[in-house]
Amino acid sequence: MPAPVPTPPNPAAEPVPSGVPAAPRGERGGRPAERRSGTVMPPRLRKTVLTVHVAISVGWLGLDLGLLALGVTALTTGDPALVKASYLAMDVLGDTLIVPVGLIAVLTGVVLGLYTPWGLVRYHWVLLKLVTSTAALIASVFALRPQIEEAAAWVSGAGAATPLPLPDRGELSLVVAPSVALTVYLLNVALSTFKPFGRTPYGRRRTARGTGSTGSTGVGGGGGTATRAARSRPAG
Repeated sequence: MPAPVPTPPNPAAEPVPSGVPAAPRGERGGRPAERRSGTVMPPRLRKTVLTVHVAISVGWLGLDLGLLALGVTALTTGDPALVKASYLAMDVLGDTLIVPVGLIAVLTGVVLGLYTPWGLVRYHWVLLKLVTSTAALIASVFALRPQIEEAAAWVSGAGAATPLPLPDRGELSLVVAPSVALTVYLLNVALSTFKPFGRTPYGRRRTARGTGSTGSTGVGGGGGTATRAARSRPAG
């Protein structure tokens, strides 16, 4: 009776041994290869946090678009009543939404970075997005919001009859600031979509250390090859 012909192993069908990082799908896109035991968020929780992060980030962009539209309207209209209404509407949005929306967007982004394999400083695009989002939040709270409050106070008091120009030409600032913020938010959208620039030096060192420790223990290197070779041997 002829010996059975061994079936060539199918690496794609082989289970990945516990603790072995998945094969990377490129430096500029896809998911990172590292999996740090104990720091990866459960899939359901990760999707929940990601949903909140995306929804709040879209809301942050929409909030800025609304502020920009109101600022442009107040700057270009010749109707004092419309100018007053625009700045009062900006004041409502600024007081109720700027801080919570920006804070939740940044915090959920940090959580996703800390408890998913992307990390916070392993990839240039994640680090850049964190820096720009934090800077936008700080600028919104300490620069844009006070300007909006001053404009609302002016059109409700001393400048009720002739609201423009605002003190210190604030009407121009209330167009420029939302425009800059909108540019930052669109940049973050592009970063999340294209994931450019690859790994940071820190991320490359972490990957090199993980690969070295995996190879030295034989997990995922010769171990996986030996297992597939043993499975391909004929039965007799």
